[in-house]
Amino acid sequence: MRRILYGFIGSVLLLLTSCMSSDLVENWKNPEIDLFAAEKVLVLAMTNDVENRQRFEKKLVDELEKKGVNAVVSDQFFDKEYTQRPHTQEELDLLENAMLEEGFDAILVSKIIGAEDRKSLLQSYDGFDTLFNSFEEDYYTNQKIYAEDEYMDVYTVYHAESALYCICPTKERETIWKGSIDITQPESTRKAIKDYIKILLWVLEEQQLLIINDGKGI
Repeated sequence: MRRILYGFIGSVLLLLTSCMSSDLVENWKNPEIDLFAAEKVLVLAMTNDVENRQRFEKKLVDELEKKGVNAVVSDQFFDKEYTQRPHTQEELDLLENAMLEEGFDAILVSKIIGAEDRKSLLQSYDGFDTLFNSFEEDYYTNQKIYAEDEYMDVYTVYHAESALYCICPTKERETIWKGSIDITQPESTRKAIKDYIKILLWVLEEQQLLIINDGKGI
């Protein structure tokens, strides 16, 4: 039954991501947590690109609020100068206490952790489902492979990561969930953000995290 369930989830995810620039690579959920319903979530994108950080956080907050989750962008909590220098563990402890005083009980953090260039055999892949009647037909159709520059496509894959942490008085920023998502050849930054958030929310819902108090998922 578990294999069937995993296969079903995988099929749904494949359909979801087939026309998107983001793909779920892996995700981990704290085995000690079945459900998690936060009263107030701080959304934080860690990047020095202020414009795209604000765009990402606002889009994610808007989508969460549509689903009944009380979420807040980081600019409403952090001072403008806060990210301008590194902070000590003691300072972060004070920050967590400030979050608790403001009613936050969870923080959803997202960031780009790396990038790599890849090559795609576009023409070869395009013909994968073609059934050739003969060797001559196969060779004639695919002989452009010998001219590598004509069918090799170089593209960049960005490796991103999101994590949901509990801001709890009795625990030290306990990890509730963590996921890795690859971003590939987005048509635009706006589409990349939209696709990433769609995958992120889908996974959180499947894992029964950030559910609203009436018991319905996000």
